Amino acid sequence: MSSVLTDLFPHPIVQAPMAGGVSVPQLAAAVSDAGGLGFLAAGYKTADGMYQEIKQLRGLTSRPFGVNLFLPQPETADPAAVDVYAHQLAGEASWYETELGDPDSGRDDGYDAKLAVLLDNPVPVVSFHFGVPAREVIDSLHRVGTLTFVTATTAEEARAVERAGADVVIAQGVEAGGHQGTHRDRPETDGSGIGLLSLVAQVRESVGIPVVAAGGIMRGGQIAAVCAAGASAAQLGTAFVAAHESGAHALHKEALTNPLYARTELTRAFTGRPARALVNRFLREHGPYAPAAYPEVHHLTAPLRKAAAQAGDAQGLALWAGQGHRMARELPAGQLVEVLVAELAAARTALSAGGAR
Repeated sequence: MSSVLTDLFPHPIVQAPMAGGVSVPQLAAAVSDAGGLGFLAAGYKTADGMYQEIKQLRGLTSRPFGVNLFLPQPETADPAAVDVYAHQLAGEASWYETELGDPDSGRDDGYDAKLAVLLDNPVPVVSFHFGVPAREVIDSLHRVGTLTFVTATTAEEARAVERAGADVVIAQGVEAGGHQGTHRDRPETDGSGIGLLSLVAQVRESVGIPVVAAGGIMRGGQIAAVCAAGASAAQLGTAFVAAHESGAHALHKEALTNPLYARTELTRAFTGRPARALVNRFLREHGPYAPAAYPEVHHLTAPLRKAAAQAGDAQGLALWAGQGHRMARELPAGQLVEVLVAELAAARTALSAGGAR
């Protein structure tokens, strides 16, 4: 690993920040204590809610950890398209006996307030999704001793990350579960994402900063593969959804390996931005018609997803998952890190032995 990262965590394993309640302090603490880098997801939380989770995490571990922020999105949604989608979802609201959310509930996710908290109460790492923060933001975080990670889905985006002064680029392949961290949401590029190994190689040749690989990684052998391709570490999300400390709904955890959910798709059905989820009824029925409208669609469907969870109906949930979901293991997070480290060592030994013949 790059020395920038080894000073933070000895094993090349980063727990992906998963918004929506999965990345709870207990999960992040367990990963960090095991020698990986645990992350909190500040997305969809208030600034105070984020601060309270940071305080809780600090009470659970003395190891470094990170906090992830969603960047504010430009107003590009067509209000008429959002209205049409709302009418389509009326039957869902009736079925779950709830109201649709207000699509105009806010679009900046409390970004400025969260930054203020993180500057007043610095954490070891802050990462960013859905774009590149301003150079002044990165510089201000550096001044308080915080390292910055930024997601990129193409080599061009990775170069923008480096130009902004970030310390690390997270190369997110199309295999990744949850939201694709594209810097601009272009509907015409839907379905054209780059596979992780190709992306890591392209990014490695495009930038001089360390690369963390993300997308469908579930085993130590895959970590060895992305490191051989040029990454300094791997970021795993779906692998930790099933962990004992994960805050994911029990239905979500169970669905990862349930044969009923045979595949994943990138969909706009739940949030209006491309995100990979297990294919369930909601995705099948509404995915083809969902507009490019984030966060409007997220706000619109939030009460539906909450009601589905309360009703115990996995067919109405956003079951975020990467392409490796069937390989999920229900283990304590710390034990999962240990298993991954052992698999990584075995893979590296096998590669060395092969090269020696």
